Amino acid sequence: MPSDSRAAQTLMDLVLTLFRVNNAMLVWGDRLVQPFGLTSARWQVMGAIAYADQPRPVAWLARDLGANRQNVQRIVNELEKEGLVVFQSNPRHKRAQLVVLTASGRAAYEQAVEVWYRAADELAMGLSQEELAMSVQVLRTIRSRLTADDAAEGGEAR
Repeated sequence: MPSDSRAAQTLMDLVLTLFRVNNAMLVWGDRLVQPFGLTSARWQVMGAIAYADQPRPVAWLARDLGANRQNVQRIVNELEKEGLVVFQSNPRHKRAQLVVLTASGRAAYEQAVEVWYRAADELAMGLSQEELAMSVQVLRTIRSRLTADDAAEGGEAR
């Protein structure tokens, strides 16, 4: 039975808009980083590698991204074939190798980040810092509630 709750209806609008924004952002991001031989997905994984405080195995990267481990593994394998990342032995686990950006991988990532900041400034034009911060807070709260439910059910928190 559909809810008569205004909050539920507004949340439904938010979710549908979020799906559409996500799809549009991926297309936009693909165009943005294409000159560097990247896609949005590859750039996202490279970002997780670049921002980690130490080299991580694929499973940890997937957890950091809230993504499926198999998908991240596929992307990391592609990046490795193209010389953008390398695998290093993991002293804590024989089979779970660590993923590290190569010099060319770091250069491609940093070029993409530089282009991102210019494009992001244009994208954010006309939105106040307060509006953007509130949007981030709302989405973090929803994500936190979703992952808490998932963890309570014994699933992977994403």
